[in-house]
Amino acid sequence: MNRNPPFIDDIDRALIRATQAGLPFGPQPYALVAEQIGVSEAEVLERLARMIDKGIIRRIGLVPNHYKLGLVANGMTVWDVDDDQAEKLGAWVGALDFISHCYLRPRALPDWPYNLFAMAHGKTREEVREKAQRIAELLGPARRGSDILFSTRILKKTGLRLGD
Repeated sequence: MNRNPPFIDDIDRALIRATQAGLPFGPQPYALVAEQIGVSEAEVLERLARMIDKGIIRRIGLVPNHYKLGLVANGMTVWDVDDDQAEKLGAWVGALDFISHCYLRPRALPDWPYNLFAMAHGKTREEVREKAQRIAELLGPARRGSDILFSTRILKKTGLRLGD
């Protein structure tokens, strides 16, 4: 087993610093990053792919500000579903266009029976409740219980950060 940490050079560090707060807004964000750090767009893409392959970066993903998009009623729907079907059901729920993230978590019995979590977004709480009803219909008889935990404040979302 290799216990040596993955190597990153000065260009990798510059790339991480240039992207750690998000990609620049524009039709070719990787070209803008490349220009900023003084390499080609192809090199930026190759380095990002290598860092993902080596586990230095887990993923590159979109982190929208739902509030700025007018989606101010955001609710974590939580579901108690059959454990033997949870992975399959989670994939179905996660594929819905109004779900930003969906995952499985262990239950904390007897107080917390829920094992499937899915974040639904809407302009009103009623809209989120309607979306939760669509999830309930999708889950069918595998669903034993549910709740919606509505967001009350915005939490700062950040990824990898390098110090100076």
